[in-house]
Amino acid sequence: MSFFFRAASRPRSSQQDLVRSIKDSLLALDTKTGAKALEDVEKNIFTLRQTLSGDGEVEPNQDHVLQIALEICKEGVLSLFVQNLPSLGWEGRKDLAHCWCILLRQKVDESHCCVQYIENHVDLLDFLVVCYKNLEVALNCGNMLRECIKYPSLANVSFSLPSKCMYEQLALFCSFRYILESNSFELFFQYVELPNFDIASDALNTFKDLLTRHEDAVSEFLISHYEQFFELYKRLLTSDNYVTRRQSVKFLSEFLLEAPNAQIMKRYILEVRYLIIMMGLLKDGGTSMRNEKHCFCITGWPATMIFKVLATTGPELNAVLFVTMTHGIIIYSLADRKVFVANPNKPRDIIQVLVDNHKELLKLLHALPASKGEDEQLDEERDLIIKEIEKLVRLSL
Repeated sequence: MSFFFRAASRPRSSQQDLVRSIKDSLLALDTKTGAKALEDVEKNIFTLRQTLSGDGEVEPNQDHVLQIALEICKEGVLSLFVQNLPSLGWEGRKDLAHCWCILLRQKVDESHCCVQYIENHVDLLDFLVVCYKNLEVALNCGNMLRECIKYPSLANVSFSLPSKCMYEQLALFCSFRYILESNSFELFFQYVELPNFDIASDALNTFKDLLTRHEDAVSEFLISHYEQFFELYKRLLTSDNYVTRRQSVKFLSEFLLEAPNAQIMKRYILEVRYLIIMMGLLKDGGTSMRNEKHCFCITGWPATMIFKVLATTGPELNAVLFVTMTHGIIIYSLADRKVFVANPNKPRDIIQVLVDNHKELLKLLHALPASKGEDEQLDEERDLIIKEIEKLVRLSL
């Protein structure tokens, strides 16, 4: 981190003066002159925003931007930004979040200096997550968190470390991985159900980024935290809130159909407890849950998502999907890319659940309206599922 002090012997620049002014005004917020300090803070942050992104007429000087990023890390201003975010007014918070995103992108000697600073001060990430509870700053914090989640590369070594107390490894954790591993991550299962729609939607966007942006790391996390994660996710799938259920179903199909998550998907579809949840969702009173793009096959996978994956990916992913589904109900034919409900290796407990519930399942499947447009293949798939269930019932007699 010696680059933080590279310019120490030079005369102070206007960039250094700006950072010092920001720091001094932030520190003064808790003093008797707090009102005046708040005015100074917001003026300084507005100046910082113009310096980092230009004023619409003059483009920013990249050398000045880099110098500011280094000074902000050297002076610990990133910590002050986060700690004092709730004290700022609406414009000040918006300007600060904008500056935060620009600062994190700055590279010096191939290193993101501000990202490194955050990785050494991971309590800032916990603070940002907790701030979702604050109605006034939640959206700003969500924007800042999603910027942090973009940077996993600086701490890949942490993935191969032996199991130790998490806090012994904090300096090595990337911000993305740290959020997944921290207790704060569980809060997102609460935030996506907050009564404020805008905040709940923003929290869901952050939650999605955490589980999709870095596929290999997410796969490792889900494998090692399978029971804990899906027990929490089950609450979303069975939520009293219809919007939460629908969004959770849609997102589950998206991130489990990612190629690195093939092992997790295989395990998930073999569990009766999750089959029962999906059967319950098939009965959901919401029309969209039953006959739009989230209409479920008996395994619980949205049929249109299956067709989209097979239509837009290469043979490698198709093969992965074929292998992972051979113990479920649906098998993919790579030759003609149709979905067949004819797997001879269905687990006995899965078969029993289908047979025991065949009357209601068949009633629901027959009641689904005809598909339109790009989803016409759903009709064929539904008919195949119906025939397979009827076959299972005959064989059980």
